[in-house]
Amino acid sequence: MPDFPAATPRSRVRVPLRFDDGYSVDAELVTFHGLTDGREHLAVVLGDPAPGTVPLVRLHSECLTGDVFGSARCDCGPQLREAVERIAARGGVLLYLRQEGRGIGLYNKLDAYALQDQGLDTYEANAALGLPEDARDYTAAAQMLRSLGITEVDLLSNNPDKAGQLRDLGITVHDRVPTGVFTTAHNVRYLRAKVLQTQHTLPLAELTEVSAG
Repeated sequence: MPDFPAATPRSRVRVPLRFDDGYSVDAELVTFHGLTDGREHLAVVLGDPAPGTVPLVRLHSECLTGDVFGSARCDCGPQLREAVERIAARGGVLLYLRQEGRGIGLYNKLDAYALQDQGLDTYEANAALGLPEDARDYTAAAQMLRSLGITEVDLLSNNPDKAGQLRDLGITVHDRVPTGVFTTAHNVRYLRAKVLQTQHTLPLAELTEVSAG
């Protein structure tokens, strides 16, 4: 068993969620004491898993530009919307993790965007700024799951690193369930880089360059 302190629930509150496309669902939002990184991560508990089934879980890293402002430069907003509905239908948890820009922060992410406008891909831009390709650590996510009594999951993710880190942290990942593919004229290079650089499970043949005009 990995050696890290236990977290405990701080508060639980029911919140009705409403999305721009008309989809709505009630969720329980859970906050925590004792998370190792001291950040205000949030668990969004959705639906009720059938007895004997493994909950569907997504680790969703905060993306202000995509989740809130609908930026077309990434696929984060559509992934969040999809995840809420899929998890609610089956029963499980979405962990909303305050790890903007793969953990480098909002300002650094926007600095990296400026370099991408000059031709670098998302990982090259981070490196040019002296930052890691991906600075995220999922210890707090494992703490949150254990606090909710969850030690086995099906993970809704295209990212093999998330599954690998959770397993190393003592969470059993039975299946890694891919998300949808949400391409725009502005995010194709970004998605291709994720496939080529960090082996995300996206259909590379579908991610062809398109004009942003």
